[in-house]
Amino acid sequence: MRGIILAGGSGTRLYPVTISVSKQLLPVHDKPMIYYPLGTLMLAGIRDILVITLPRDRPLFETLLGDGSELGLSISYAEQPKPNGLAEAFVIGRKFVGNSPVALILGDNIFYGAGLAELCREAVARKQGATIFAYHVDDPQRYGVVSFNAFTGKAEAIEEKPAEPRSSWAATGLYFYDNDVLDIAASVRPSRRGELEITDVNRAYLERGDLHVCRLGRGYAWLDTGTHDSLHDAASFVRAIEHRQGVKVMCPEEIAFELGYVSADRVLARAALLGKTDYAAYLRRRIRELTDA
Repeated sequence: MRGIILAGGSGTRLYPVTISVSKQLLPVHDKPMIYYPLGTLMLAGIRDILVITLPRDRPLFETLLGDGSELGLSISYAEQPKPNGLAEAFVIGRKFVGNSPVALILGDNIFYGAGLAELCREAVARKQGATIFAYHVDDPQRYGVVSFNAFTGKAEAIEEKPAEPRSSWAATGLYFYDNDVLDIAASVRPSRRGELEITDVNRAYLERGDLHVCRLGRGYAWLDTGTHDSLHDAASFVRAIEHRQGVKVMCPEEIAFELGYVSADRVLARAALLGKTDYAAYLRRRIRELTDA
């Protein structure tokens, strides 16, 4: 499976901070925001990744992530000049995806919880259809909302930002699809907002009986960092977890080493490049702990 990180958009809700820089490059506590969705794809076992961003920001992402080889990945880049909707990622990334299944994650979404990697790998292993993740929220009218049959527990409807939501389960920004998504996305017509809605893609899978919805219950966190308050909340959450447990949330170098993508020497070389920072010190400490275990 191949992976796409959609890191475009103008981030207008974060103005003036994002006037000159992508919001996905802003820090969430001790890491650039894009490290978190990147780590999620890595935990799913995905190593071929396309980053889609604004033409203005592409050189900055290339400087930060390079070609991915430092993490044992293959990272390439594409541009979305205007925010024409999430489903456009599959139009832009069609050549990259080729004949493979594909995962899409939004560059401003943070996921956390024990068992997250296993849930993602189950979605990767599913040969047919689509898998999306739903999370219980207090303000479902802001999201794509999934409602479920009371008897079977299966998804029966999905609506984009409904005025009167049928449930409080919001579709998060993490999606896994078979290769049919390329043709489905290509057939989607712009909504009243003028965008290619990912909800329309998911509804197409639902209507043919191929949409699997995994509900993230207690013990999982889903953080959307689109506003100043939510960005602060995400940073506070990550800081609290890391200070309490002594391990970092979505550290790509650590994930790459634990999955066998890179050697200890490669991680230590990365730490040396990062200099006298707490992040570099953490990498050195984790390598010692993991190699001594």
